[in-house]
Parts: sequence; C-alpha cells; structure tokens
Amino acid sequence: MKNKSHYDLLTEAAEKNNSGAWKQYPRPQMRRASYMILDDGWTMNSKPIKVPFPPQSVLSGYEGEIGEITTYETKFSIPESFSKEKILLHFGAVDQIAEVWLNDRYVGKHEGGYLGFTFDITGFINKAEEGCPVENRLVVKVTDRLSKEYPYGKQCKKRGGMWYTPVSGIWQTVWLENVPEKYIEKVVITPDTKGIKLSIKISGDTEEKIRKQAGENLITTRVELSNGQVLETGYMSGEIYINLSEYICPDGSKYVPKLWTTEEPYLYSMKIMAGSDIVETYFALRTIDIREMDGVKRVCLNGKPVFMHGVLDQGYFSDGIFTPAEPEEYERDILRMKELGFNMLRKHIKIEPECFYYYCDKHGMLVMQDMVNNGGYSFIRDTALPTIGFKKRKDTVKGVNKTHKNFIEHTRQTIEQLYNHPCIVAYTIFNEGWGQFNSDEMYDFVKSLDSTRLIDSTSGWFWQKKNDFDSEHIYFRTVEFEKRERPLFVSECGGFSRKIEGHHYSKDKSYGYGSAGDEKQLTEMITNMYRKMIIPAIPDGACGCVYTQLSDIEDEINGLYTYDRKVCKVNKEEMLKLEDEIEAALG
Repeated sequence: MKNKSHYDLLTEAAEKNNSGAWKQYPRPQMRRASYMILDDGWTMNSKPIKVPFPPQSVLSGYEGEIGEITTYETKFSIPESFSKEKILLHFGAVDQIAEVWLNDRYVGKHEGGYLGFTFDITGFINKAEEGCPVENRLVVKVTDRLSKEYPYGKQCKKRGGMWYTPVSGIWQTVWLENVPEKYIEKVVITPDTKGIKLSIKISGDTEEKIRKQAGENLITTRVELSNGQVLETGYMSGEIYINLSEYICPDGSKYVPKLWTTEEPYLYSMKIMAGSDIVETYFALRTIDIREMDGVKRVCLNGKPVFMHGVLDQGYFSDGIFTPAEPEEYERDILRMKELGFNMLRKHIKIEPECFYYYCDKHGMLVMQDMVNNGGYSFIRDTALPTIGFKKRKDTVKGVNKTHKNFIEHTRQTIEQLYNHPCIVAYTIFNEGWGQFNSDEMYDFVKSLDSTRLIDSTSGWFWQKKNDFDSEHIYFRTVEFEKRERPLFVSECGGFSRKIEGHHYSKDKSYGYGSAGDEKQLTEMITNMYRKMIIPAIPDGACGCVYTQLSDIEDEINGLYTYDRKVCKVNKEEMLKLEDEIEAALG
C-alpha cells in the first residue's frame, strides 16, 4: 500500500482532473499520422489503475497492494484507419523489467526502467472480421525489486532526506503505431550552424536493395525555412547533409540560416518521406563547444560565450511522482525557471518523456542530461567525506560486472534516444562517486557516441583525468575559486530550505542545506551566494552553476518552488538581477 506518512499534495493540473491529458503524440521528434494511445482501461493485479502514472502515486488511483511482481492488463481493438501493413507497440518506460504478452502469446522482454522500447506485433494481432472490431488482450508482467544492478536513480525502499518514494510499473505512455512494410525506423540529426547531417535507417532490407527496387529516390526531405520558402530534395542514400546556407532564395540572394539560441530558439520543421512512409520532425541549428578567448577557456553556444545559469531538476511531482498530471506541466516548470532568469536545467538522474525535451527545445532551455546511476552508494564514502575535503579516489576496475555492463548499455541507449534534441548541450556520467568506475574510459565511450556535446564525467568530486570541466559541488559555505585550466563548473550548490505551511509533503520531517524564514531571507541567501562565490569567478573562466533545486521533493524543502508548484519561494525581480550581473561578468 501507499506510504501515508505524508500529505497528498495536488498540482493545479491535477485539480483540473483532465482525463485526456496524456493523449498527445508521445514522440515529437518523429511524428506519424496513424497512431493510437493505449493508456485507458488498464488493471494492475485485477484492480483499476490509471496509466501512465506509477501505482505509488495519487494520480494512478490504484488501491491495491504493490509487490515486487505485478501484472497489468488491458484490451483494445485495431481502428479501421490502420490500413498499412505493420503495427508497432511502443512503451515510453516501464520500471524495471517488463515481459509482454498479446493474445496469450509471448511478445518480448525489456530490462531497465527509464527508456522506451518497441515491439513489432503485426503477427500477434487479432484482425477484424467482416468489418467487426475484434478485441486484443495485452498483458504486461512487471518485476521491480529495486535491483541496484539496473539504473534506479533516487528511488529508495526506505525513503527520506534526499531519497524518494520508489516507483514501479508503467509510468509513461503506451501506444500503437501503424507503418508500411518498409518504414523509417530511425532518424539521427546532427546540426551545425549551416545545416544538418541526417542518417536515416529504413527497416527490413538493405538500403541498396530498396534503392534498386524503387528505381528512384530512396528518401525525400522537405524543410520549411524561416523566410517561408520550402526546400525539397531527393536523395539516393540515407546519409545526407542539408546545407541551408547554400539555398538560393527566389530573389537571388543566399539564405541566411537562423540559429537556435536561449533567447530565440528557432526550430525548423521537416518532413521525411521514404516510399509510402512519412514522418514529421524538427531540428535546430546550433553548436556547443569550448573555445579559448583572451586566454580563458569559455563554453560557447554558436561560437559565443554562454554561462550555463542552471538549476537542478529532478523531475518529481507531488501527485504523479515520476509523471506530471499532464505533459504541459513540464512546460510550466521550464517557463517558471525562465522567469527566474535561468537558462539551463540539469536533468538530475532521470530520463523524461520526450515531450519534456521538446518543450526545452521550443523555449530555449539548455539541458545537461545526467545518466541514471546504479550500483552501491555510501553516504560516508560518497557524500560526507568529500563534503569536508576528501575528494580524491581512484576508480579503475579490471573487468566489468553485470552492474557496470547495465550502466554502459543504459548510457548508450540514453544518448541514442535523446540525441536529436538541440536543447541537450552536455551529459553527466557519474554523480558524486555513485556507481563510479573507469570514468576516463567512460568519457571516451560517451565521446565516441556523441562528440558534439560536452561531458562532466565526474560531477562533484573523485575527478580523474578526463573531463570537459572542473566540476565542483559546494554546500554549506561559499569559497573563492582560483583560475583553472579547464572551465570551472559549479555543478551543484545552495540548497537553502524554506518550509511553506500547507504546501509541504512530509508530516514530521524536513531536509535542506541551511534554512530561511521568509521570501526575503531566502532570496538574499541565494543572491549573496552568487555574488560572493559565482559571479567573481566568471572572468577567470567559470562557465556555469547549478542551484539546488527547482522544487521541493518529499522531505526536501530546498526548492525554488513548493512540491505542488503553487508557491514560488523567492523574489522573481531580485533573481532576475543575477542574470544581468552574470551577463556583465561574462562580458
């Protein structure tokens, strides 16, 4: 049963009771017209449950026992509009191990609770007879022992402090998609400031065989330019470079590409056509790198210095835990932080549904994406001793075990799933030594998967040789930083707490790093920290700072907003002044 040592806090989105909230297309980067959301009509262990909310959450409506093994079930009929040859079954995320049956036939298995997976269920479907719909029975057996062999993030069976209520089961949307026999299986988009490199994979036969059968262009792209013109081009290969700067406008002038920035996050719409398959997507033109300017190494967006003025975003919600009441709640969080002057979210030890990253793309919010930790954690070894100065430790291991292998594979899949989102400018591999091993090798591994983004391989401490930053976590004090060879990145700091009566979760506990009594005091604590510790370090190369954190979470009351997002705990005008001072220090 659910833990009731807390108050049930609802966001305003939940209070609206919008039952159709999660009906939008789940994959903004690769949209098709023929799809069907399967979030309705589920039971878990024969009791009703609302998907996509984990059973531990208020929004799930689940009132039964939650054991280590649970069984989900629903029924559906294929719509008449599904006229193409194949049907795909998509899961946004199921924690931790999912085994799937359709019409009493075993479909497949997926391990790991944070990433999406897909099955081709064409051969498992009960088809309509003489125009009469036929039901299909979908069963998902979920095993979640909160095994540390798999990435598990901040979940803990005995929640408290900086550890939170565990979730299990289906916590993202389930949906069907109707595709032709040969369909666009994967699109990889790599931007620069002039155009994009496209790598397109078509299912089934090899590219050469498809091309010979077609006898014509294998792929056609249609890009809508910022001046209203349309650039349509055919290609005989799935490896493409679209150079927008070479497009000649009707008046004879060269098109000037519009770049994506935090102030003007322009997104280009694009259609990709291969045979009878059509997908809609989008992209942005931008680069992120480190350049030396006047003897100082700077993080640069599109070649111009940028300060990653960030906040820690753990993606927890008072009513849905892992899943907000509606997708737009992600957008509201992004805009709330924009209103406080922040231009970056450090997505902390969690992978979100893709709509989160779309909203960041849309609103120009930079994202540093953490990998999801697994393996053992020791408070004394990994937090307490480093906090007081013991920050060096070797992490080399000979021969990786199953836990290491799972982390490596999850890292690969995370980058593959999120690669196309322009908002993501950096990755965190290990946080505060948790599960850390062979971090220099992992740095090389991540760079081999994605050389276009920056990497904080060891966030906080236990630094080895390879990192794009000098990454520091500073709590309980302010320090004066010396000039570094690499850009200084204060990847966590602050965490000052303020309890708001009627908007706190825990009935008898609270957690934070120094407390404030009211809005004025909390705002002063934050702004003073920036003015004493962060802003003076910018001329010497400090490239970013991540304040802890976006909202309260369970016992933690150190958010800029309350857990239910109803109260902003700081003065917005005073916070915005920091943005101006940062820009002035950056020059």
